[in-house]
Amino acid sequence: MREQFGQKIGAFQAIKHLCAEMLETAESVTAAAWDAAAAAVPVDATVEGSGSLEQWAFAVDVAQATCFDGAVEVAKGCIQVLGGIGFTWEHDAHLYLRRAISLRALVGSADAAAERLTAAAVAGVRRRVAVDLGGRDEAVRPEVRETVERIAALEPDARRAALVDEGYLTPHWPAPYGLGADPTLQIVIDQELDRAGVVRPDLVIAGWAVPTILSHGTDAQRERFVLPSLLGELVWCQLFSEPGSGSDLASLRTRAVRVDGGWRLTGQKVWTSVAERADWAICLARTDPDAPQHKGITYFLVDMRSPGIEVRPLREITGEALFNEVFLDDVFVPDDCVVAEPGDGWRLARTTLANERVAMASARLTKSVERAVEIAATRDLGPVERVQVGRQVALATVCALLGVRTTLRALGGHGPGAESSVAKLLGVRSRQDSSELVVRLQGDALALLGTITRDADDPLAADLWEQLNTRCLSIAGGTTQILRNVAGERILGLPR
Repeated sequence: MREQFGQKIGAFQAIKHLCAEMLETAESVTAAAWDAAAAAVPVDATVEGSGSLEQWAFAVDVAQATCFDGAVEVAKGCIQVLGGIGFTWEHDAHLYLRRAISLRALVGSADAAAERLTAAAVAGVRRRVAVDLGGRDEAVRPEVRETVERIAALEPDARRAALVDEGYLTPHWPAPYGLGADPTLQIVIDQELDRAGVVRPDLVIAGWAVPTILSHGTDAQRERFVLPSLLGELVWCQLFSEPGSGSDLASLRTRAVRVDGGWRLTGQKVWTSVAERADWAICLARTDPDAPQHKGITYFLVDMRSPGIEVRPLREITGEALFNEVFLDDVFVPDDCVVAEPGDGWRLARTTLANERVAMASARLTKSVERAVEIAATRDLGPVERVQVGRQVALATVCALLGVRTTLRALGGHGPGAESSVAKLLGVRSRQDSSELVVRLQGDALALLGTITRDADDPLAADLWEQLNTRCLSIAGGTTQILRNVAGERILGLPR
């Protein structure tokens, strides 16, 4: 690998981000082309649900709106990464760019395909994607369907307990809290719940806290926390991020000092959602200040009603307070609320159960894209705006297709591929861009808006709230820039 300024150029963030962006585009192109080819296979079938010209045309338009512009962009990026040598006749890079430009000219306008997608979406067409389980579901589906129908017959308030009792709330977790389900069984359960209209409750932060307790906690901790969390009797928050330790979490400064029977925690946490109503928190604190940065961190379970905890709401750009600052002032945490051993916190924070959740594949459009389609159906949009809506339909469909491909990899016994790593990056872009488009499509009506709210009774105010709110998506859970660094290093093998 070429070196400049004493370093391999792949270590430079400018190169790393450009390569990661090319990866995002390449995975998008692959997913769209794969789906267009798959949709063509059963076009002449007459069996309901096996395929249709309408579905094939939709998939082809998604591919046309995505693939050839994407190919040109990746070829241009390749030349940019190579620098001067990439611009020479002797290097093959220009051949790929020439081919991409030629193919784009041959297949026709991406804008025309996007406009057709808008028309199709307005007419109610959505890409229907079914995962072929190859008959592996036949042995389990009847029993799953019977169980789900029994749950669906219950009053809504009783369904959660029934889901927990059957292991259907978290089927990928081990017994007795789940079923230790393989990917096929997980998908069958998802499909049958969806068919019956039974919605799983969202575990929110408990979905992160409880797997760690299951994997690394004591029997007493599992008995104390797991079932009440599944039943919704305990609400969790996460005390990880600090004012100076966001993406660089290992630099956290909250300290825990050993005392008789436990630890005393002092420090400040930030960006903590639901802290104002949480019963318990998962918390990282430094127990050994002399250890290397990633060592000496311990994973605590903190009772949020303990003396010394102060929660202050943080008002966001939407005007609401979804996050909080949490101050820990000499908060006592007993030894039986330490998960694993002192010093294991960093390892625990980076791991989950080995049997990870496999979600049912779906190609549904996101709420903002559906809203853009709704506006296109009720307003006389110009051709430029119709193209913009169609491009958002294409991007949202591609994001969903990445999930489909991840599901198929799991069914094949493979770990997550590159598509799962870029799904968040593309999903964030889709939600941010589509919510911004929804507001722009409504023109000067925004000038008369008095308040911003997510109240569905005021659609424009809710649309603007959504646009503002989505700005957090490229920050929370790992910034877009940090995730591109990670993609460059872990998938593309670029040096740190």
